[in-house]
Amino acid sequence: MGLAADDRRAERRTLLLDATFELLGTEGWSGTTVRAVCQHARLNPRYFYESFDDLDALIVAVYDRLIAELGGAVMEALAEAGADPGEQTRAALRRIIDFVGEDPRRGKVLYIEALGNEALNRRRIETAHLLVATVEEHAAALQGAPPAGEPIGRIGAALLVGGVGELIVAWVDGRLQVDRDQLVDDAAALLLAMGEAAARLAAARTNQRL
Repeated sequence: MGLAADDRRAERRTLLLDATFELLGTEGWSGTTVRAVCQHARLNPRYFYESFDDLDALIVAVYDRLIAELGGAVMEALAEAGADPGEQTRAALRRIIDFVGEDPRRGKVLYIEALGNEALNRRRIETAHLLVATVEEHAAALQGAPPAGEPIGRIGAALLVGGVGELIVAWVDGRLQVDRDQLVDDAAALLLAMGEAAARLAAARTNQRL
């Protein structure tokens, strides 16, 4: 018995996502067209529009799939790290770096090619905003962290999200000549120091208001 119509449609959609990920992660924007995607997926172009309105929609879907995979991996790492903030920071950084290092196409799509398309850049910015809010919420629950609603918490979260992104780009591009362990250790130490500084600033402001 063959696949049901919905299953065949889902299978074709996955083939298109896989093909776009491969092209965008290797050839970049110059090699990622509707025609190239369909050829790589070995699908008739009419099947492209069965699942996606246009190339932008497909590329955003590829980005969303990667973000979901990375988010799941980071949450798993945090759960395994326990309650210690230092171990959590190192575990999250290590998982992000491993996620990109295991497959350079991931880093290229997430951190480099995302800047070359308006629709994808908008989604990248939206994702960054959500990530900043998530980091702020998570950090506020840690012992000694600035309380929720303290502006320094949002500032620190924004610096962390933006800084880690730039760090990964530099590492993927080869502009940062360090091995993974040094990258994790140094970045974690700096991020933890920033968190401690944010907590001190928040405490000083609280004391000034008393």
